[in-house]
Order: sequence, then structure tokens, then C-alpha cells
Amino acid sequence: MRTAAAARAMLPVLCGLLGWFLAALSCRAGETNQARSLVLVIGAPGEASYAASFQAAAGRWKAAAQTGGFRVRVVGEDADRPEDDLQRLTAVLGEEVARPDGELWLVFLGHGTYDGRSAKFNLRGPDLTATNLATLLKPCRRPLVVIQCASASGAFLPPLSAPGRVIVTATRSGNELNATRFGDYLAAELTDPAADLDRDGQTSLLEACLAAARKVGEFYQEQGRVLTEHMLVDDNGDGLGTPAAWFHGVRAIKPAAGGKAVDGLRANQIFLVPGAAERQLSTPLRARRDQLEDQLAALRLRKAALAEAEYYQKIEAILSEIARLYETKP
Repeated sequence: MRTAAAARAMLPVLCGLLGWFLAALSCRAGETNQARSLVLVIGAPGEASYAASFQAAAGRWKAAAQTGGFRVRVVGEDADRPEDDLQRLTAVLGEEVARPDGELWLVFLGHGTYDGRSAKFNLRGPDLTATNLATLLKPCRRPLVVIQCASASGAFLPPLSAPGRVIVTATRSGNELNATRFGDYLAAELTDPAADLDRDGQTSLLEACLAAARKVGEFYQEQGRVLTEHMLVDDNGDGLGTPAAWFHGVRAIKPAAGGKAVDGLRANQIFLVPGAAERQLSTPLRARRDQLEDQLAALRLRKAALAEAEYYQKIEAILSEIARLYETKP
């Protein structure tokens, strides 16, 4: 049986090999291998200054999504009958939810409200409630990412949360009602190599969220203002969400209440603009890679209950299989 010391000694080698494969693949051209859609919803600005801000952020989102190979659909830009935006959004989501596969990203830029019972996103014309959105998305079987960047967006998280979904909100509750800046920062960070915390050649949704949350905090600090928006990410379906302050790198360092799994793992497996290593993986291989990373995260939580040698042997086995996946020809 391999000793714990020997197993520990092998880990840097395995991690190095995995890094080498990723770096080598980053030099290869590739395309996304499944249909992905991004629905961008631009809300009612209320004021001219907000209209300019929302349009600038929307431009960044559209450019980033097109770079990532997404089919982009926008609600909130039509000059003809703007009061029909809720009807337009309902129709677009009906079509997208009916599609059988490929990631579906839904991004909201605008203002939100909360009256203590119901959260709304302000559209031109009738508003969209969190309950209505949850109903529209209930039949969705595609991998789903909802990024609600509006004020009071934290109140959208509980009704939207479900297994297999990633929900990101700009605020931690419906009571943070001031206009937010998170969505604009997030669009920029999703394509910024500097936000790539684990240095795998691509910026994940989680990495971009953490970088954007940091930029938001810096803005308020520089302006001498109280921070009025606190990002949450929920990707384990418990409807609670995890704030940026709980993460060290891409790992949550605080335990969830009641021993529940922490958020962040799935959000770190999703990329608006995937690197070449990600693009070359087939859908089955990507699913297997995600399973192995889930196992790795679960194993780290059990470290204290395992003998040292057993722990490092299990780590080595998982990392070895991940490395082999990246060697597989597409």
C-alpha cells in the first residue's frame, strides 16, 4: 500500500500534469459543442442616466456572450410597443425552455422592488414577479443559469432555486433596494483573464462573480458610501445562497447551516467564454469531469474522518482520472 507521504508527493506531479494538459489545449482552436442560449432582459430605466447605464452593461453582456458562442436574445430594446415586454419575455422563455439541451442563461439588468411579500423586476409595462418567473422556468430541463442583477434581487433566489440550477443575485435580500452596479462589473469580469483564480485558462461564473463583488465593494469604499448590495450565489438548490465573503479562492471556507453542502462548485464549472480545454470536451466527458470534481469536493469535507494515507490515495485517483479525461480525443 502506498504511504501517505508517497501519495502526498505525487499530488504536485498530478496537478502539474493536469495543468500542462490544460495549457497545451489552450493553444488549440475549438468551438462550443452544444447549443447555448443567453436571454438578456433590460428593464425600465426610470431615469435617463439609468437608461445609458443599462445599455452600456447590455452591450458588454452581448459582446461577451457572442464571444462565447451563445445564441443571444434581448428583451427590452424594442421601440415598437415597449409596454409589451412582459409578453415578449414570456414568449421567448417559452421557446427557450422547450429546447431540449444546451445551457440557458437568463440575465436581468434593471431595477427591482420588494414589498415584504412579493419581488418584482420592473419592465416597460407590466412587471415580472419572482413567482411568475418561477412558473415560466418550471418546465426547463436545460442547465439553467439565472443572473438577477437588479435591486431587491435577493428575494428572487428562494422561488427560483432548484437542483441543477445556478442562481446569482446582486443583493442578499429584497430589502437592499438601492440601484445596483453588480451586473455591469460582472459582464466585464466574465471575459477578464485576471479574474481566473485557479489559473485554468478560463474565467468561471463563480470567479467572475467574486471579482465583480470585490469591484462593487471597492466602488462603495472609494465613494465613502455604505455598501448596499451583497452578491449571493446558489448552486446546490437549497435556496439560501452564499455570499462572496465566504469564499477563499474558489472554495467556500465557512460551513453551511445544518451541515448542508456549500455553494460554488457548480458555478465554478460554468463558463460564459470557455477555454479551449473546456471546448474540446464532449458533453459526456464534461459531465464525468463535473462528477469527479463533485467527488473531490465531498472528499475534502470528509478529510478529518479518513486516515491520511486513504485520503491522499483517493485524491490521487480522482486527479488521475480528470487528467486522463483531458487526454481523450474529442
